[in-house]
Parts: sequence; structure tokens; C-alpha cells
Amino acid sequence: MEYMTTASHSGPRWLTDEEQSVWRAYLHATTLMEDHLDRQLQRDAGMPHIYYGLLVNLSQAPRRQKRMTELAKDAKITRSRLSHAVARLEKNGWVRREDCPSDKRGQNAVLTAEGQAMLARSAPGHVDAVRQAMFARLSPQQVQSLGEIMQVIATGLQPEGADADLPWLR
Repeated sequence: MEYMTTASHSGPRWLTDEEQSVWRAYLHATTLMEDHLDRQLQRDAGMPHIYYGLLVNLSQAPRRQKRMTELAKDAKITRSRLSHAVARLEKNGWVRREDCPSDKRGQNAVLTAEGQAMLARSAPGHVDAVRQAMFARLSPQQVQSLGEIMQVIATGLQPEGADADLPWLR
């Protein structure tokens, strides 16, 4: 079922009190969750959550490598932010850049053995933090509902078309 509303010609359709309450709860929860995961990963692995996500993404890629543009797309971040993050990961010895053999202008980010080892050491604590912060608080029915809701929202927000304003193209 698709539920979509737009502003009428007479002005915006403001959020109801219930919608405003849900929106604020969502913002509060997501801000707290990101902070919780950042603090856990900084404490246990010396990296922010976004860097951990990049390492996971590379660990799941064929040959543990991915084009920088694809990595930016997957992480939903600008190429500039990705370049800065990869530079920090390179400094730690967890990632290296290689020229792309099929496109001389492109580069691949490659997860190193040290990066894979760091990921293996930090993953159990991260999974525990996610489980404690989210799944331990929800019933199985709530987990299923939340998954369905987030999929609907993500699908509706997925940019389409060549003219879409995409962070990884900036």
C-alpha cells in the first residue's frame, strides 16, 4: 500500500500531533543509536561507526575490494567524505588504495589483512551493542514490523534517474 501526501495549493499539510510525536521519537532514537554505536566503536576499536561500515562493506566485496565510487554510493556519502575516511583507514593500515585496472582514472579501496583482523576483533562488541540497543528491547513482532517499515521508507527515498541529487556524485 502506498501512502503519499503532498502540500495543497492552499499551503502545507502540517504534521498531526501524533505524527509530530512519532517524528521526534524517531529523530531522538536514531541520534541516540548513532551516538551509542560511535562511542562503542571508538572505545573498542578507535574508529567511528561510519569507518566500521566501510570496513564491513569492503569485507563483503569480491576480493575485499571495491571502486571508490561504488563504496561512496553504498555508504551514501560524498566522494570527498569517503576520500577523507579512506585516508584515515589507510593511515591505520586497514585499507589501501589501488589503481583500477579497467579505468585509469578510478581507484579501488582494498581491505588489508590488518583491516580484516581489526574487523574480526571489533565485530563481536559491535554486534552486542546493536543487540542491546535495539533487538533486546523489541518483541519478535516489533522487529518484523520495524523491518517492514524501514524497507518501505528506504524504497520511497531511493533516488532515481540520472538527474537525482546523489551524495556520491558530489
